[in-house]
Amino acid sequence: MHIGPYQLKNNLIVAPMAGVTDRPFRQLCKKFGAGHAVSEMMSSDATLRASQKSLLRANFDGELAPISAQIAGHDPKMLAEAARFQVANGAQIVDINMGCPVKKVCNKLAGSALLQDEKLVGEILDAVVNAVDVPVTLKTRLGFANGAENIIRVAQRAEAAGIAALAIHGRTREDMYNGNARYALIREVKQNLSIPVIANGDIDSPEKAALVLRETGADAIMIGRAAQGRPWIFREIAHFLATGEHLPPPEVLEIRDVLQGHLDELYAFYGEYSGCRIARKHIAWYTKGLHNSNEFRQSMYAEESTAGQALAVDTYLKSLLAYGERLQYRNETDASI
Repeated sequence: MHIGPYQLKNNLIVAPMAGVTDRPFRQLCKKFGAGHAVSEMMSSDATLRASQKSLLRANFDGELAPISAQIAGHDPKMLAEAARFQVANGAQIVDINMGCPVKKVCNKLAGSALLQDEKLVGEILDAVVNAVDVPVTLKTRLGFANGAENIIRVAQRAEAAGIAALAIHGRTREDMYNGNARYALIREVKQNLSIPVIANGDIDSPEKAALVLRETGADAIMIGRAAQGRPWIFREIAHFLATGEHLPPPEVLEIRDVLQGHLDELYAFYGEYSGCRIARKHIAWYTKGLHNSNEFRQSMYAEESTAGQALAVDTYLKSLLAYGERLQYRNETDASI
């Protein structure tokens, strides 16, 4: 698959997720076989660029190419300027967010709220594509409300504007993340466009990946929530698509090594205070389904230092090594995750 001049090593892409797809996470997913990854969304508001959070989100140091920076907002001129800024900062691809369903984003008429105003959508697409000399991609949904799905018109307008690839989450904004993703409209979009189409939503296993590729005819698939605490899902899917066979689930020893490496990167990237707190959700995701993991998580959340947190993780995982346990994706009810 190509995005502009960039040939991806495969058709497995890491979805942009606020608070998750930072540089350490993107690099880890690429290490496990993801062919591409898109950054967390960054506001087009220039007054926010100097904040520590924005600086970290725009940190692409040492990242494997191609580097894709996602921007969000509702003003065409501001989004065009944000695109130029990110390209100057090292981005080789700019992605426009028209898919985020979160209330605080939609209340600013950004994200999936833009789908209510197709004229504005077109103005934004034209402004950003014309502002930069790198490929511009678009991440969106089926529409804003059920019964008013306008993805086909939006997709055709995107292609006409020069968008290089289109990623579609198979839900409307009204759906949020409820119910099942719908793939029929993604297939219809693919049949009506010549640019690459990327299918997104509910892809959580090798079998589901194969099914979505088959049902949509998409050029690639984008994986988000299923990769949280499970970056090896890209390895598993790639192997299944190539051979039709399953890799065994990772054993505790590998989980320990991956998690400890991820923690080291998070601590170095964010520092002591933020590193400890941001790591908590990742630790919870990695350990879900392991023996006594709920009890461990409750004690781990109380750790206030990176050293204490890392020691708690090491102690817990060492306690499991004697069993040679493999990760089992049991359904757990844990409101703290």
